[in-house]
Amino acid sequence: MKQFIVAGIGTEIGKTVVSAILTAGLKADYWKPVQAGDLDQGDAYWIRRWVPSATVHPSTYALTQPMSPHSAAEIDGITIDLAAFKKPTDQTLIIELAGGIMVPLNDSQTNLDLIKHLNLPVILVSKNYLGSLNHTLLSYELLKQHGIPMAGIVFNGPENPSGEKFILNHTGLPLILRVNTEEELNEVVIASYADKIHV
Repeated sequence: MKQFIVAGIGTEIGKTVVSAILTAGLKADYWKPVQAGDLDQGDAYWIRRWVPSATVHPSTYALTQPMSPHSAAEIDGITIDLAAFKKPTDQTLIIELAGGIMVPLNDSQTNLDLIKHLNLPVILVSKNYLGSLNHTLLSYELLKQHGIPMAGIVFNGPENPSGEKFILNHTGLPLILRVNTEEELNEVVIASYADKIHV
């Protein structure tokens, strides 16, 4: 069964939209190990709306504040323990990280440590904005430096053909999908992209 970690080059990159598309296209389960804030209408809520057939597994840590996980956990009076994270299924699974790769989980560990702990290939989500080429290449180099396998890259939002071409040439990563800017996101739009993924 295919299992992937969806990681973004930063926050608000579109990881949840991409995760929904991958969940629909691969007929996968969905899991967000850490949800910080928006517990009623967070990322799992949107997956259920956009991919009603998907099994959505509960977060290991559901934190009340929309902040970096380590700060949100501190406010809630808990400490995130890497050992607590266990894959909820052996079936096809999409795992969405909270924030970027170096977002802290506790006083000494980050999402990078969680990626290593789960030991699964990463799908990197990039979005075009001023500085995004640098952020994309830094994210790639960090994962590469730590020996993390990468399944490919997804470009989300406004197109930047020259930038996207450079990223693909420099990294050698396959293009899994390009997601355009959509006026509305719903089950039909997500399904229309699900048939286009290459992974």
